[in-house]
Amino acid sequence: MVLSILLDVSYAIMGAGIGAGLAAIGAGIGVGRIGGSAMEAMARQPEAANKLQGSMLIIAALVEVAALFALVICFLISNKTAIAIGG
Repeated sequence: MVLSILLDVSYAIMGAGIGAGLAAIGAGIGVGRIGGSAMEAMARQPEAANKLQGSMLIIAALVEVAALFALVICFLISNKTAIAIGG
């Protein structure tokens, strides 16, 4: 019984850690692709650089917000399981 509960809690903590890592990797890839595409577009049309830069920053902020939301959810899962075992 106790071993089963501890295994469930440890799986939840491990899942939260893996989820946080995947969220960070996904945000890094997303921002990298946005930046690369924006630089390529600015090289093709230098006159549209200001408009592209503004759009790039807004989209990068949305990607980071999604990653931050995922990290918060992972930390909530981790803390809830830590409270469940009494720590």
